[in-house]
Parts: sequence; structure tokens; C-alpha cells
Amino acid sequence: MRRALPLLVLALLLTACGSTPALPQVTFSASGKTVTARPTQHCNAEFTDCQNDPEAPVSLQVPAGTPVQIAVPPEVASAPWLVVFTTVAVDGTRTDGRTALFTPGTGSYELTLPQPTDRLITAQVQQLGAPPQADKQTGEIQFPARATWVLTTTL
Repeated sequence: MRRALPLLVLALLLTACGSTPALPQVTFSASGKTVTARPTQHCNAEFTDCQNDPEAPVSLQVPAGTPVQIAVPPEVASAPWLVVFTTVAVDGTRTDGRTALFTPGTGSYELTLPQPTDRLITAQVQQLGAPPQADKQTGEIQFPARATWVLTTTL
């Protein structure tokens, strides 16, 4: 039995060393409720190993005009990140927007809607992993996202 115990400990250590580390999660809060999202897409720094999780988007009830607090962990805040969002006005007009880039070290943001009657439809935290690049066909600047976390809202 004494020999079996060291072998069991060694097997557990090797299993733990070979396991994939947990991916960072982002927290969205509004009206006193909070949800935590796994990344819908997460790539290593070289963009050579990417994982997609179609079950990762989270939903939160967000009344019109209500700001949403976003908290990112240090693993996300260590690189530039931004929030891409869609709102809808009272007349049904949808507007897409995005925040400025947050510099490394910024760990939280409050997303305030343009008008107090606007309703947030979706918000997406994007951690950038490569320098912005111009699209060869359109010339538009693209910001390659290393990872994304998605919030959809309900009334």
C-alpha cells in the first residue's frame, strides 16, 4: 500500500499539470443583478490555438436607460480591450457603437447608453491581441480580437 500512494500522488500531479487552465471570465452587472460570462472565443497570444464556446453568451435583464457595469479580470486587463455594443431607440432605430480602447491595467467600465430611453441589446467585451490592421479589400482598420465575452439583454 505504501508504494501505491506515491504513484497515486504522482498520477494526480501529472494530471493537474496537463490540465488546461481556466479561461478568464467577465462580469456584467445592471439593476443589482450580476452575470459572469465565459469567453465565446479565446485564442492564445499567437492566434495559433483558438477555442470557441457557442454556449458562453450570458443574458441579463437591463431596463431602458440602465447603465451596465463591466468588470474584467487582470488576465483581460493586461492587454488593450474595448466594448462593442448595440442599442435600440424608442423608434426602433438600432445603433452600433464601441468604446475607446482601454489601456492595460483598466479593470472596469460603466457602459452608459446615449439616451435615457435607449435600450441595450448586446454588449461584447473584446480583448485585443494583435496590432490594428487595414482590411486589404475595404481599407478599414480592423482590431483583431484575441478573446470575446458576450452579453445579451432582456426587458
